[in-house]
Amino acid sequence: MYELFIANKNYSSWSLRPWVLMRERNIPFTEHLVRFSETGSNEAFRAFSPTGKVPCLRDGATVVWDSLAIAEFLAERHPGVWPADPIARTWARCAAAEMHSGFGVLRDQCSMSIGVRVKLHQVADLLQRDINRIEALWNEGLKRFDGPFLAGSSFTAVDAFFAPVAYRIQTYGLAMNDSALAYAARLRAQPSMEEWAAAAVRETWREAGHDAEVARHGSVVVDLRAEA
Repeated sequence: MYELFIANKNYSSWSLRPWVLMRERNIPFTEHLVRFSETGSNEAFRAFSPTGKVPCLRDGATVVWDSLAIAEFLAERHPGVWPADPIARTWARCAAAEMHSGFGVLRDQCSMSIGVRVKLHQVADLLQRDINRIEALWNEGLKRFDGPFLAGSSFTAVDAFFAPVAYRIQTYGLAMNDSALAYAARLRAQPSMEEWAAAAVRETWREAGHDAEVARHGSVVVDLRAEA
C-alpha cells in the first residue's frame, strides 16, 4: 500500500493536495503525519523525503517527493486522476501546473491556517492580481467543462491543487464572484475536505513560523483550534 507523508493539517497546503486527491479518487494509502518542528528545522523529514519537505509518497522502494510528481505517478496507475477527455485533461494540467509554480504573493500573504479567521491589513495590487487570476481560471474551467468541478463532472487533480485556496478564501474572507465562491464552498464540502478540516482544528500543535506569517499580514479575529 502507498505511504503518504504529510505535515500539520492546519498549515500544510502542499500536503493537502495529494491527500485529498487520493481520498476523493478512492486510492488507498497509509498516512504518516510528521509535525513541523517548533524550531523551524524540519530535518526529521529527511528520514523519508530526499528534499526534507512534504508531501512525500512511498511505494515500496519508489519515492515520489513533489506534489505534482505524485499526481502524475498516481495517474499512470489509477484512472480518473486527470480527466479522460484530452482537451479537459490538457487544460487541467496547465491550471494545476500554474498553481504549483505560481501565485507567490497569495502564498506569502495568505498562508494556509484552516483553524483561524483573519482580517487582512490590506489587499494590495499584487495580491489582488493573484486573486483575480484564480477567479478567472476557475470561471473558465467551470464554464468550459460544465462543472461542478474545474474540468468536468468529477473531482480530479486540478481540483486538488486548488483545494488549499478554498481554505484560504474562508480564512481571509477573500472576495471573488459568486461562481468562484460557490466552487470554493463546494470543494470545502467534499467529504475528504471536511475530514481534513476537522482534523486540522483538533490539532493542538502550533508552529511559530506559520503563525508569524499570518500575523505579519493580518489580525486573527477568530481562533477555532483546540487549545495548545
